[in-house]
Amino acid sequence: MPEEVNQATDNPPREIVAAVDLGSNSFHMIVAQLDDGHMRITDRLREMVRLGEGLDDDKSLTPEVAERALACLERFGQRLRAFPAGSVRAVGTNTLRQLRPDTGFVERAEAALGHPIDVIAGREEARLIYLGVAHGLAAGAERRLVVDIGGGSTEIIVGQGFSPRLRESLHMGCVSLSRKYFADGRITARAMQKAELAGALEVRPVRELFRRAGWRKAVGSSGTIRSIAAVVNAEGWCDDGISADSLARLSRALVEAEKTSSVNLKGLTEERKPVFAGGVAVLRAVFDALGIEHMQVSDYALREGVIYEMMGRHQQHEDVRERTVATLCRQFQIDPVHGRRVQATALAVYRQLATPWALNDPDHPLMLSWAARLHEIGLMVAHSQYQKHGAYLLRNADLAGFSRQEQMVLAALVLGHRRKFPVQEFAALPRTEQACSSRLCVILRLAALLHRGRSAANKPSPTLLADGERLALSFPDDWLARHPLTQLELEQEAERLASAGILLTFS
Repeated sequence: MPEEVNQATDNPPREIVAAVDLGSNSFHMIVAQLDDGHMRITDRLREMVRLGEGLDDDKSLTPEVAERALACLERFGQRLRAFPAGSVRAVGTNTLRQLRPDTGFVERAEAALGHPIDVIAGREEARLIYLGVAHGLAAGAERRLVVDIGGGSTEIIVGQGFSPRLRESLHMGCVSLSRKYFADGRITARAMQKAELAGALEVRPVRELFRRAGWRKAVGSSGTIRSIAAVVNAEGWCDDGISADSLARLSRALVEAEKTSSVNLKGLTEERKPVFAGGVAVLRAVFDALGIEHMQVSDYALREGVIYEMMGRHQQHEDVRERTVATLCRQFQIDPVHGRRVQATALAVYRQLATPWALNDPDHPLMLSWAARLHEIGLMVAHSQYQKHGAYLLRNADLAGFSRQEQMVLAALVLGHRRKFPVQEFAALPRTEQACSSRLCVILRLAALLHRGRSAANKPSPTLLADGERLALSFPDDWLARHPLTQLELEQEAERLASAGILLTFS
């Protein structure tokens, strides 16, 4: 159970947090104690779920695999149930990225775990992997290549220190290649060659970019790479990490075994055998394409990266999402002064409505602030319907630090900040985000409306009262009479909000 320690001393209390990694092959959970910028892992759980095995052609999960995954999350949830909101971050990767939202699996998984699940994009997964691996290595100024092989995707990153410079997520993994080329359990030379060629084809579009990136050391993470290292070490083919020669020898040994069930290699566990050949093919393809001669192996990976990300947000006040928003504002030449005015008004309105509208998540004011600063991002594309262009950009861009769900909310807020209220856009959000996001959008609409004239003059702060979906605005005496354009806009806004079930009155 989470608890604070050292409360009676002058030292700040230690924080207990947890990270859950819902991979396409394994589910992992780690619990860690954060203390003055340091992490100490106190508990680990891992189960081989093979979620990727259950992904159908219609992008839903087979009932057997879905139940296997939910049972695992129930067990994780027993350990995490007492953790307070915000102290657990669960991330879903390749299989959950492909899963159709209308299957309802993520909602069932959240109920089983007892905490929200963030589905993250491939490049965001790569960033978090690098963050974890970099913290597990000795400090150094050299550029590193990091490779992480999951069940359904492989992430490759070049970085320096704690900063990734290049990151890519490739659509191949130990489960996906094993299902495609070794599904019958037979490992032939032809099948291994086809699997390695398929891997090489995935790497090809970014091969030269990563070859020229100036990295000096290659580091591998994930269970697949650790398993390969364990085998080549136990068999005496490589004393430290993985060499290109030892990897080639391992590939030949698998072909000589002929069947998955006949593979008898030191250091290889039974549960890893069904997807081992696919993992070897992926790593061979990466070694050959990028010219890797030797690879070190890291014990840290995505889940440790998630913990360090939480440490940055909770204890060091370094939220990479803030840097991402600032970068977008510069890149798309958004008017920063106007954005800050809308942000300030939106937050003033939020403070009045947070309690009656139950907007009590710490991320609510953050999402509102970022949407206010980015609400004109679509102007770089075209002025006409710029809210639609902005929503498209935010929904589909690689936004470091943001989960898929957060990008969907941000896009919905920007789309809904003017003109017709996009009821269907909010209905498409995860069920837990629909009501609160819709209300945040109402706040953003009012703030943007009050600054429609882009005047530097101070705007009055209206007093707001909310009773369910009834919202009343009160302005200083005679202010609306002296500003007939604003009064007309509020009348139009009341009509638009009525379509979303909001009754807006003003005086």
